[in-house]
Amino acid sequence: VQVAESGGGLVQTGGSLRLSCVASGDSLDHYVTAWFRQAPGKEREGISCIGRMRRNNYYAKSVKGRFTISRDDAKNTVYLDMNGLKPEDTAIYYCAAVRPINVYAVEDYCREYNHTNWGPGTQVTVSS
Repeated sequence: VQVAESGGGLVQTGGSLRLSCVASGDSLDHYVTAWFRQAPGKEREGISCIGRMRRNNYYAKSVKGRFTISRDDAKNTVYLDMNGLKPEDTAIYYCAAVRPINVYAVEDYCREYNHTNWGPGTQVTVSS
């Protein structure tokens, strides 16, 4: 499967954005999909993951309560709805998709798994 992100942009503090991760070549309901972000000078951070059954979705502490991950199988797209944006959310946002491996829980794909199937990323900038 190939994935590509869109929906980034410039927004003021407190604003909202919806990011999309569109897949081609296979159906995302066969995959765990992860959202990561990388700010300048920082390591890539896993912020949200959604499993095949859409259960036990994971959110990093930094975004929990503000961001929501969802999947639309008809559009073969995973979304990241971001509300209450802060300047520290400024980063390039990436999605990744991987066929699940039984030994990993959904959160492990955000915290431990070494993803290789990345999209090109989309820039999110939050102004203060």
